[in-house]
Amino acid sequence: MSDAQQIPYDVVNRETIHHLVHEFYAVVLKDDALGPYFINSLGSDLDNGKWHEHFHTLDDFWLLMMIGKPGYSGDPFPPHAFLGPIYIETFEQWLKLFNEKTREYFIPSIADKFYKKAEIMAEQFIENLGLNDEDDDD
Repeated sequence: MSDAQQIPYDVVNRETIHHLVHEFYAVVLKDDALGPYFINSLGSDLDNGKWHEHFHTLDDFWLLMMIGKPGYSGDPFPPHAFLGPIYIETFEQWLKLFNEKTREYFIPSIADKFYKKAEIMAEQFIENLGLNDEDDDD
């Protein structure tokens, strides 16, 4: 990280996103609810090749989501569809931790934008996985 940028960041770029993503997943791996999903898929060493590739993909994804920078292509849902049983509470915990980290690393207006995008994505995943179907008592 360059000395010119201080936390909380007031700019979204590859460097600040990478810092957020890396630190966020370091917390996720230690989380009892979330860690096992990622450890089973990518391992527990954030420096391994699978994580390196995942971080690159996530950096590209968030650059596209936050500032419209091309680079990510694809659909984020399919890789998550086969992780095992996922629950609404799993997404709620992911969002809680993501919100905490974005607020730690970015000024409020940017953190809010990150969270809104993450919340929409979580809602789409919940819908695609059919997790809210049990709430339909019609």
